[in-house]
Amino acid sequence: MFKKILIANRGEIAVRIIRACRDMSISPVAVYSKADSDALHVRMADEAYEIGPAPSVESYLRIDRVVDAALKCGAEAIHPGYGFLAENADFARAVETAGLVFIGPSANAMDSMGAKIEARRLVTKASVPVVPGTVEPLKSIEEATDVAATIGYPVMIKASAGGGGKGMRLVLTEADLSSAFDAAQSEASAAFGNAEVYLEKVVERPRHIEIQIFADKHGNCVHLGERECSIQRRHQKVIEESPSPIDDKDLRERMGAAAINAAKVVDYVGAGTVEFLLSDATREFYFLEMNTRLQVEHPVTELVTGLDLVREQIMVAGGARLSFTQADVRMSGHAIECRIYAEDPDNNFLPSPGRIAHLRVPDGPGIRVDGGVVGNSEVSIYYDPMISKLVAWGRNRSEAIDRIRRALDEYSIGGIKTTLPFFRQVMQDIEFIEGRLDTGFIERFNKRRANQSEPADIGQAKTARDMALIAAVLEFSKSNRTLSPQHPREQQSKWRMDGRVERLNSRN
Repeated sequence: MFKKILIANRGEIAVRIIRACRDMSISPVAVYSKADSDALHVRMADEAYEIGPAPSVESYLRIDRVVDAALKCGAEAIHPGYGFLAENADFARAVETAGLVFIGPSANAMDSMGAKIEARRLVTKASVPVVPGTVEPLKSIEEATDVAATIGYPVMIKASAGGGGKGMRLVLTEADLSSAFDAAQSEASAAFGNAEVYLEKVVERPRHIEIQIFADKHGNCVHLGERECSIQRRHQKVIEESPSPIDDKDLRERMGAAAINAAKVVDYVGAGTVEFLLSDATREFYFLEMNTRLQVEHPVTELVTGLDLVREQIMVAGGARLSFTQADVRMSGHAIECRIYAEDPDNNFLPSPGRIAHLRVPDGPGIRVDGGVVGNSEVSIYYDPMISKLVAWGRNRSEAIDRIRRALDEYSIGGIKTTLPFFRQVMQDIEFIEGRLDTGFIERFNKRRANQSEPADIGQAKTARDMALIAAVLEFSKSNRTLSPQHPREQQSKWRMDGRVERLNSRN
């Protein structure tokens, strides 16, 4: 097994991988931009190497600098996390050319599944259902018009090399098609350097369901059940859960088998996710895309299966067989994840960068927080504004909801706007509680919220509760100030703090 791994990422996923390395007695190495010189992942690593200025194109996306850092520190492998270079086939090739191990699938598998048109073509051969549409790039607006007329509106224009909602346009009528076609091509070219687009029939009010798969180098491939990812803003997920509220064993097995077939068609190795659109009414599902990396929402799968997916990634990359079979996979209980972003949910989720003035993280039974910041951390304008992932597990969905409500109430972040208030409201929403989810959930939720006003008695109760909390804090602060400087509690607190700082500094 590896003795040293370089982590080509930042934030909470870098911290998550560092912890997995520690569990396996592997030395973790960090890379960082100038903007991240004091970041949590840098403090936690055994070694850390600066790789460039704040903009990601000059640091975290510089393949040469990342590989050079790995060679310099003597790492045997590189873990890409997710985002940045995680699905970059050229990066995987550069890692292997340097004589290092890339902890992920092969470059060829990434090439095949990264090009969405090619992926649609390949999975069709493996008898995986795809959304009606084109399996070749659209050559002209005339071709797009003909295809749309054949399959019927509404349709979606999508970038072949796309992701994160870029290069994607919803078209309701033929009158909108030409402008949407041009806009999607232009955005795709600017974002991915590839202007190819294709067309799909819109599945109306679909659920977004994904299947976690895992494969090793010995031909073993299994699925780890589904995640419900329908609650999205700008085509990006904000709440995920496992299993889906549908919780249909037969449907899970059919989708799982289709996901495994999709993975096998490209000889996939490692952790991957096959995403589907599911018609809630008909239970028909269609291949959407495959993410050739670890997903942001992997913790919900870990909590219901009891498996450590990052540990398994490292083991498989080192040549080991999967530590479990399909028959070993058991889903126990229910898990829900909220992505805590530095965003303003009342202003179309626009980023809210800045310094975190205050941070109180929840804890207790069934609660997990994967975070990448501490108090006084800076949420940079240069990167994704995710602060943490808050995950709750319960014996059933109702208990998981109760626990995440409690954790959201405990969670406190000051100095910037966050998505915490939004999640607190969603967890009280009747459609969410009843599991009536689809990709249009947030739009409907915002309309319901706009039509509701808070009753006066509830507002007064909240004010009274807040005043009581403030009074308790002031009283606690006053009693602490009366302690003697030689009080054992103060001495113990100072000793722990100084010891922690000393340990952190010794690793830099």
